[in-house]
Amino acid sequence: MISVLKTLLSGGGRAPEPQAPEPQLAVAALLVEAGRADGSYDPNDKAAVAHLLEDMFDLTPDQAEKLRQRGEDAQRDASDLVRFTRVVKYALDEQERIALIEALWHVVLVDHHRDPHEDALLRRLPPLIGVDDHFSTAARQRVMARAGIGRE
Repeated sequence: MISVLKTLLSGGGRAPEPQAPEPQLAVAALLVEAGRADGSYDPNDKAAVAHLLEDMFDLTPDQAEKLRQRGEDAQRDASDLVRFTRVVKYALDEQERIALIEALWHVVLVDHHRDPHEDALLRRLPPLIGVDDHFSTAARQRVMARAGIGRE
C-alpha cells in the first residue's frame, strides 16, 4: 500500500480515470438529478423518471426501473454532473438532447412547482449538453403548457 502511494505521489503513476457511463445511464443520472434538485425525491419523481426512460429508450417497465435505480446510484456517487453531460452531448443528436431537456422539465414540474434549485439546474444543464437557450426555453414552455402550468 505504501509503495502504491509513493508511486502516485512521485508522479510515476496516476489514479485511473473513471470510465464514462453509457448514454442511457448518463440520461438516467441527469433525470434523477432533476428529481432530487428540490431536496425531495418522492415516488412521483421516481415514477416520472422510470416512465421517461421507458419512453425514451423503448424499454420494458422492468428495464426502465432497473435503469432508474442505476441512475440513482450513479448520480449519488458522482462528484459532479460533467461526466454525464459530456456523454450526452456527444452521444445524442440535437433532437434527442432537446427531448432530454423536455424530460428534465417534466421531472422538475411533476409536482407543479418550480423550486429555485430546479430552475438553477435547468439553466446550467442546456449549455453543458449543447442545447441552445432558445430551444431550452421552448422545451420548458411546451412542458408547462402540457402540465397546465402558467408561463413564468
